[in-house]
Amino acid sequence: MTDRLITCAAWSVLAAIVAVTMSPIGLRPDDIFSVDLDRALAFMVVVMLFVLSYPRHFLVCAVLLVAGAGFIELLQFLSPTRHPHMEDALVKAAGAATGAIVGWIINRLRHRPKLA
Repeated sequence: MTDRLITCAAWSVLAAIVAVTMSPIGLRPDDIFSVDLDRALAFMVVVMLFVLSYPRHFLVCAVLLVAGAGFIELLQFLSPTRHPHMEDALVKAAGAATGAIVGWIINRLRHRPKLA
């Protein structure tokens, strides 16, 4: 049940990130973090959730979502009020890479054999 909830959360967070990225700048949610920290944390969380959801596919999740960070940034070319920047893509990719590592560590701790 927990694994299914994590998987649902991963896909939901990814959908939310794409929606926020593609929405007009005026609809972007405000929070207490700086813009770069906000971007990095969002991608860290989504990649960590995907790695937790698909532990056997850690590398695929990591590569696809780090590359996906750049692709999602490029989607902003489709919105007249948004402006994609390489720096933003790199911040998102760094957050994604961090999330992959954190997810991998959590999976290692969750699935290690118990000592008798």
